[in-house]
Amino acid sequence: MSCILRLTLLLGANAAGNFKLKPIALYRTKERGQPSLQDYHVFFKNVAGHYISPFHDIPLKVDSKEENGIPTKKARNDEYENLFNMVVEIATKEPLNPIKQDVKNGKLRYTANIFPHKDYIWNYGALPQTWEDPHQKDKSINCCGNNDPIDVCEIGSKVLSRGEVIHVKILGVLSLIDEGETDWKLIAINANDPEASKFHDIGDVKKFKPGYLEATLNWFRVYKVPEGKPENQFAFNGEFKNKAFALEVIKSTHECWKALLMKKCSAGAINCTNVQVCDSPFHCTQDEARSLVESVSFSLNEESNEEEQA
Repeated sequence: MSCILRLTLLLGANAAGNFKLKPIALYRTKERGQPSLQDYHVFFKNVAGHYISPFHDIPLKVDSKEENGIPTKKARNDEYENLFNMVVEIATKEPLNPIKQDVKNGKLRYTANIFPHKDYIWNYGALPQTWEDPHQKDKSINCCGNNDPIDVCEIGSKVLSRGEVIHVKILGVLSLIDEGETDWKLIAINANDPEASKFHDIGDVKKFKPGYLEATLNWFRVYKVPEGKPENQFAFNGEFKNKAFALEVIKSTHECWKALLMKKCSAGAINCTNVQVCDSPFHCTQDEARSLVESVSFSLNEESNEEEQA
């Protein structure tokens, strides 16, 4: 499975009121283990160099004022309001939720190529501080969540690198039903993309990228077929819902995440360790976070030595 996180951008406005994005690296990564091996982990650090969880400690909203790690500031206008941070595939069940490639039946899992495409047809990631609750039915489709952050398909022109965090404009959403569970797929564009100013809602994707949504629908329908599984199903007959609908989905999953971090619902196997949500029962200190990373690194080295000796 491809792993990509993004480079954070700060948003400002010029004198004419137009948006200008300034690339500033607010997050960086620390690799442990060897790429393409099961021991490979990518941990996250903030600008101060402290380890954090990309799932719980990176704010959902762009440049938001935080209260106990939860963004609360109202945006200055609609365009600013609809900018979100986007992160990538993360290990939700491990402390500090590093990037880690999926393993199935003891082997690394890779995404099958779906003809005529190679790998993903967008940059694939998720919104931090969101969670699709597996115990709560979505009112619009009557299915429970899939126990993950809400996924994002970013349709910009740049292929992003592992470990980046970007700001995205939300355009719409597709409701995939994956083995009976809700698995929302947000459609978004990098706010720093050269064509971002042309995209405001799902209709703009149809207008400026004809065939892209149809290809996305087909990709999600058949991507598990090579594994011997049946085609996936969709709510709303596979219709892509607009931005307003998508923003309500984000709001709902953010509320579920807040309940998760405050221990108001069952976390199950989800690891909620965080550094910045101070009121959370799962909060840890910077020293404790560093010790967690070091313990993982020590464990990986021990496993590697055992394999070499064997």
